[in-house]
Amino acid sequence: MENNHQTTLLRINQVVSQKTTGTIVVPQNPSVDAVASACALYLSLVKLGKNISLACASKVEYDLTANDKFQKNLSAAGDSLMISFPYVDGLIDKIDYRIEGNSFNLIITPQEGFSKLDPQKVSYSYTGGKLDFIFVLDSPTLSSLGEIYTNNQNQFQGVEIINIDRHLTNANFGTINFVNKTASSLSEMVFQVIKNLNVEIDKEIATNLYAGLIASTNNFSSYSVNAQTFETAASLLKLGAIKKIIKKPVSSFQPSVSSFTPSITPPTTPPRFEPTPIEQVEKEPEPKKSTATPSDWLKPKIFKGGGLI
Repeated sequence: MENNHQTTLLRINQVVSQKTTGTIVVPQNPSVDAVASACALYLSLVKLGKNISLACASKVEYDLTANDKFQKNLSAAGDSLMISFPYVDGLIDKIDYRIEGNSFNLIITPQEGFSKLDPQKVSYSYTGGKLDFIFVLDSPTLSSLGEIYTNNQNQFQGVEIINIDRHLTNANFGTINFVNKTASSLSEMVFQVIKNLNVEIDKEIATNLYAGLIASTNNFSSYSVNAQTFETAASLLKLGAIKKIIKKPVSSFQPSVSSFTPSITPPTTPPRFEPTPIEQVEKEPEPKKSTATPSDWLKPKIFKGGGLI
């Protein structure tokens, strides 16, 4: 099995060294481990000078380096410059351009009543290129990618698909399948890929991978933890990984009261015993006492042999 993995890692190295443009895709609603691995791989491929992007069908929000690079569409970096900024309906009045000397000026005028664009929120990227390879992480099937796959199936044709996963049900759909069903985390596997690419692993890459490993193994308490897990963790810490716990964002959804049947609505707080105020106790009527005097009360009592006659 070890030899098979080494052969697979060599094939991944060959594809990355020979190709230029690619993307890294994770499933919809990805785990911390999947996002951490993808971000670490992204940073590594950028270091190699590759045109690389990150994609996920759902919104990704984690405190990980390169998390902000995720897009909801499958795109390849090409020669077309794309300018992006936050937009709300009705914001833009008109777009114009003006050439002044050696400068090309793009002029974006906001609609009256709207705030002008914040230069700090404008981002730039390249698009229009053709994908040479696709890394698919933490997905047993391509369908796990959601709309990223269903809306772009043609872009998955004729390219190298590098499938990296540890699911027992993985369908081996890639042209290259690096599937290790006994691995304790995806971050552990991606660490092997990055090392094999001879990328210098910096603090950001190491921190991302360490965070993914911690999340996947529940702080090393998972049954899948083995010696390799601890060796990987030790290596990442030596490379400068910072220990931090990355938690999945809590959904902001709050169910409405009407969604519950009144008869089964759980109490918002546990019932509490309220003692009766002392003022009320003092006013409460005392138990009635019998005022009737027994008829034999005044008769003398005669005792004989310890008994009453």
